Amino acid sequence: MKYKIALIPGDGIGPELTETTIRVLNAVQRRFNLNLDFVELEAGDACFERRGTALPEETIKAIRNSHVCLKGPVGETAADVIVRLRIMFDLYANIRPIKSYPNAPCLRDDIDLVFVRENTEDLYKGFEFKIGGDTAIGLRVITRRGCERIARKAFELAAKRNKKRRVTAVHKANVMRVTCGLFAEVCRSIAKEYPNIAFDEQYVDAASMRLIKEPQNFDVIVTTNMFGDILSDEAAQLVGGLGMAPGGNIGDDFAIFEPIHGSAPTRVGKHTANPCSMILAAKMMLEWLGEKYGDRACVLAAGAIESGLISALKKGLSVPDLGGKLKTFEMGEAIANEIMELNL
Repeated sequence: MKYKIALIPGDGIGPELTETTIRVLNAVQRRFNLNLDFVELEAGDACFERRGTALPEETIKAIRNSHVCLKGPVGETAADVIVRLRIMFDLYANIRPIKSYPNAPCLRDDIDLVFVRENTEDLYKGFEFKIGGDTAIGLRVITRRGCERIARKAFELAAKRNKKRRVTAVHKANVMRVTCGLFAEVCRSIAKEYPNIAFDEQYVDAASMRLIKEPQNFDVIVTTNMFGDILSDEAAQLVGGLGMAPGGNIGDDFAIFEPIHGSAPTRVGKHTANPCSMILAAKMMLEWLGEKYGDRACVLAAGAIESGLISALKKGLSVPDLGGKLKTFEMGEAIANEIMELNL
């Protein structure tokens, strides 16, 4: 099957990461006879400077006409690009894996957890206004429907992962008794539908501490939009930093995959950025395509990307963020070479 991939290079280090990731995807295309058609699109700060809009209508149209979207980081216009796309395409689940890899500076070598973050509600709705000149108000939107579908996504993922088979709901219902109270109530209700999956709850402040103290005890963490954004960035530092943290924005019919970090404008042109975040996002993209379209070749290709990355890291091939000396594109080449040499 031929897949049309909407490709947004983004800003800052985004084009470097994108070019490097395409090298890896080309390797699995050759190895598994995939047919990926990349359609490069504009969005982000540079697009806004040139055209007066961060997300042109033709970009939106091209995304709608694609099977999936792979996106690099954007800068100050992120709210006008990815936040808007999440709502526009109803990509209600933000999936962010946090995993230890060999020879990466990890707190522990047995970290393997995933955040399931509600992606379309909460304070990120942007309902903010001022009363007079000295008081600002932001409205936190939490709906039963939003809670139900993100909770169900978390339990379904825990069942598929087949690891600790545990879902931890993170909230602050002891203070935000109505909004977080609704989230907690719904999570408890959905948990009853999955008797084979363990369920527990933690307040967000306790969870932030336990992520540092005992990250190996977590499996799937389900939480609200802003808490998930903050906690997943914290957790990324446990496994080598944001350069090791991919993310997927997933709805019922469409998905956008991306590194979870920003555009790092101070590192542009130095070719020292860690491309693993976007390479792992591409791995997630192939997994999603494989599941959605029943395409085993995509699933195998996704596994090969991770195996190639692990093999490169075991050989000490890495970028400065991970203690190595390779440039960004060289890291991609190293992973691509390992993919071609895998004994499958």
